[in-house]
Amino acid sequence: MTTTTVLIKNGVVIDTEPEPVVLGRADVRIEGGAITEVGPGLPDVPGAEVIDATGRIVLPGFVDTHRHTWQAAIRALLPDTTIQGYMARVLGEIAPNYRPQDMYAGNLAGALECLDAGVTTLLDWTHAQFSPAHTDASVKALRDSGIRAVFGYNYAGGPEGQASETRRVREQLFDGPGLVTIALAALGPEIGGEDRALEEWRLARELGLPVTVHMSTASGLAFLESNGLLDTPTTFVHALEYTDEEFKRIAAAGGTVSLAPVDEMNLALGYPPTGRARAAGIPTGLGADTVICSPGDMFSLMRTIHLLERGRPDGAGLGFTTRDALRMATIEGAQVLGMEESIGSLRPGKQADLVLLRTDRLGMAAAHDPIGAVVLNADTNSVDTVLVAGRVVKRDGQLLHHDLSAVLASLRESADAVVRP
Repeated sequence: MTTTTVLIKNGVVIDTEPEPVVLGRADVRIEGGAITEVGPGLPDVPGAEVIDATGRIVLPGFVDTHRHTWQAAIRALLPDTTIQGYMARVLGEIAPNYRPQDMYAGNLAGALECLDAGVTTLLDWTHAQFSPAHTDASVKALRDSGIRAVFGYNYAGGPEGQASETRRVREQLFDGPGLVTIALAALGPEIGGEDRALEEWRLARELGLPVTVHMSTASGLAFLESNGLLDTPTTFVHALEYTDEEFKRIAAAGGTVSLAPVDEMNLALGYPPTGRARAAGIPTGLGADTVICSPGDMFSLMRTIHLLERGRPDGAGLGFTTRDALRMATIEGAQVLGMEESIGSLRPGKQADLVLLRTDRLGMAAAHDPIGAVVLNADTNSVDTVLVAGRVVKRDGQLLHHDLSAVLASLRESADAVVRP
């Protein structure tokens, strides 16, 4: 954590809590990595680092609630596939080729891709953890990147070692505070079966971890309920087949939902239930999922979810607005990860995870509604400056602290190694 004072001056500030609102031209003061004050004309602080945000929109960093970060080296591998094609090619054929150094290369490049696009927090749902060395490399890459992350750990080395290795990871790699924390990424009950689910949720409860799981069916939900497993904080990834009544049960249990709208449509998984999940009172976030067939930036995801919800038949989704899309990408995503008290808005006391977007270019100039412009007009080229915990990780459109040519060379080597005929 940085101990210096940072003063962001003269930006058009957007806050997101309790709902997205344009505060107008204002300043943001940061001390010790946390936001201390937001308002117009804040006084200068001797020795502070001043960031001139004139011509910039200042807002909380984006939160990606579901991404398989290790797949950065197989981008656009299957742009027009189905879920069956994904499972067969990526998980069945390519994943076993990954060495620990490939996990490092993919996670580092994928996390830097997030930062470059204004995503300051991500849930890394990682299911190629074939050995302790794979896991150690994955966690190190996230930490080296400088991003805030939740390491969604899914042991892939065989059922006999799941409990011991999960305990090792929790106790040895996450034994203190830091930007990278841990969740249990569960395969059961819908993918890994009910016996595995019982062990996964038991481990999560024992180790005090939240669970993130690909789940969509009524039978899976009923299994969790009948076994008393929903007292563990659980994120339902995709959640495509639930009825309104089932969503109410998830909400009553304190569950959350993560949607990956591009993948859900592209892989023919189903139509994202955005409005229904949120109407039930469930915090619902966005995720890039996999870049093999999806963009890796939050602007694309916000536009997609906005389009799909407003395009529902008979105008059923017309109440969904650009403010809702931005909320899902920020404070609501933070709620999904259980981090709403520390990130996702500009409330004083929260961590200073911030993004500055340029408005001095043709695609963003003369925007009358800054929130509408963020959701509908901005793209990765708009991202000028990014801070995580008050530390500047991107400035004037350039990532800092990393040799990007070396990162990209390592990623290219990894791509050649893991993708075989």
